[in-house]
Amino acid sequence: MEQGVQGSAATWEGTRVPARQRPTDTGFPAQQRSTDTDLPAQQRPADTGLPARERDAAVPGAARGEHTHGERPIPAPRPAVQRTSVRGQILDALRTALVAGELKPGEVYSAPVLGERFGVSATPVREAMQQLSLEGAVEVVPNRGFRVVERGARELAELAEVRGLIEVPVMLRLARTVPAERWAGLRPLAEDTVRAAASGCAATYAESDRAFHRAMLSLSGNEQLVRIAEDLHRRSQWPLVGGPVRHGRADLVADASEHTALLDALIARDLDVVRELVGEHFTGAG
Repeated sequence: MEQGVQGSAATWEGTRVPARQRPTDTGFPAQQRSTDTDLPAQQRPADTGLPARERDAAVPGAARGEHTHGERPIPAPRPAVQRTSVRGQILDALRTALVAGELKPGEVYSAPVLGERFGVSATPVREAMQQLSLEGAVEVVPNRGFRVVERGARELAELAEVRGLIEVPVMLRLARTVPAERWAGLRPLAEDTVRAAASGCAATYAESDRAFHRAMLSLSGNEQLVRIAEDLHRRSQWPLVGGPVRHGRADLVADASEHTALLDALIARDLDVVRELVGEHFTGAG
């Protein structure tokens, strides 16, 4: 349940005291202390006919230009942060469901139904689905929901080709310039992909696979390259029409083994093997 955050300001208590008689130890420079008489006429509290004590009790301290005793600015409201967090979690969950084949190509899903599944309102689901629409994973169906895009082998091959055009030259350049110890530092990520592949879970492997490729490309220092390559990589992991044909355990294990072999060649700076493995890896859209 989202809850708002409210702030309050400390104000002077009791009968109003002329400015010259108020304590000066307020934490504010003199030019920042103000009274009602310092305000333009149109900003002064209206004369309600009440005695000063009763009038001041009826008018909020901020409206009377009273001191705040150096209190810090009120933080941003919590609901906005929580909505962003929920939306991000739902987006991750939907991406996982796509890779795992739980959201079927060609099927239409409504935000309210998916919201019930995840135990949230329809709003964060709808926002997450809009993001997936921008990424090309789903398309909006007016008054119904979102249809999972049907993709064929040709689109997968096109994505692999584009990824190869972008990543292969970068990897070959990095193979010549990055020290062996930097490549060795990626060994845990390569081993993660092997364990994920052995589990047979396509969604778990997809995440570890992207992490490994992202870490390798990050050595280029080109953040735009990393972001674009990861977007293409994510798209290549979505299921094809008819089910996740290439996401069997054997396929995942074979793909992960290429990671470790490539890393070994990079550490040894064997450029011929690196060129061969990189080409094979992208031919298989790994």
